[in-house]
Amino acid sequence: MSQWQLVALDLDGTLLDPAGTISSENRKWIKIAQQSGLEVTIATGRPLRMMKSFLDLLEIRAPYVVANGSEVWAPPNQLLERHLFETKDIEYLLQLAKEYGTHFWSSVVDHVFETGQFPDDAGRYQWLKFGYQSSDQKIMKEIWDRLHARGNLEVSSSDPTNIEVNPYGVTKATGLQTVCDQLGIQAERVVTIGDGLNDISMMRWSGMAIAMENARHQVKAVADRQTVHHAKDGVAAALRALLRD
Repeated sequence: MSQWQLVALDLDGTLLDPAGTISSENRKWIKIAQQSGLEVTIATGRPLRMMKSFLDLLEIRAPYVVANGSEVWAPPNQLLERHLFETKDIEYLLQLAKEYGTHFWSSVVDHVFETGQFPDDAGRYQWLKFGYQSSDQKIMKEIWDRLHARGNLEVSSSDPTNIEVNPYGVTKATGLQTVCDQLGIQAERVVTIGDGLNDISMMRWSGMAIAMENARHQVKAVADRQTVHHAKDGVAAALRALLRD
């Protein structure tokens, strides 16, 4: 029997191609992995509302992680875990976005705010995640440093132009631990595949970490293996190699 029981896939820059779709080759090898006895799941920074089509397409049976770990769900619609910001932290994150003039977005339970929109009363809503976006690396570095200095926020990134913030201690790794608790799987039996800084927590936590060719150098530094570019069916290549182990 293979030593691996679960494969957890990031979406953007990993499973999804540059057009934001799942290639037929990646779908084929995910199906082969499932038929071989491997559970396959998703661990993404995306909110739940942006997940359903991918979950249906891949016929995901295992619990999955959204919003960088702020929520864990089991199919078809069972909430297993949810972590929320305190209102004062959300108000601070908004103030910082206004101060630096960056684009910003948020993941909110049961509500959708358009990018750059914010309610007058933040306390009326349940906040899962907050994000900043700017091509000005100096500004992003200053925001990153100030968020870290605050000391009670989980700060990561899925792209060089963004910063993603979660409640302190909430990561893809903590979300996947909940998945494993549900499935009765140990972390050392898990393979994680990703490309962004928000994938580092789960890659350090898992028994095998695979970085995409297009991954940031910090991600490659913690990986056990590397696969090809997400534009060239890198997930399929990684699964082929795993099934040969």
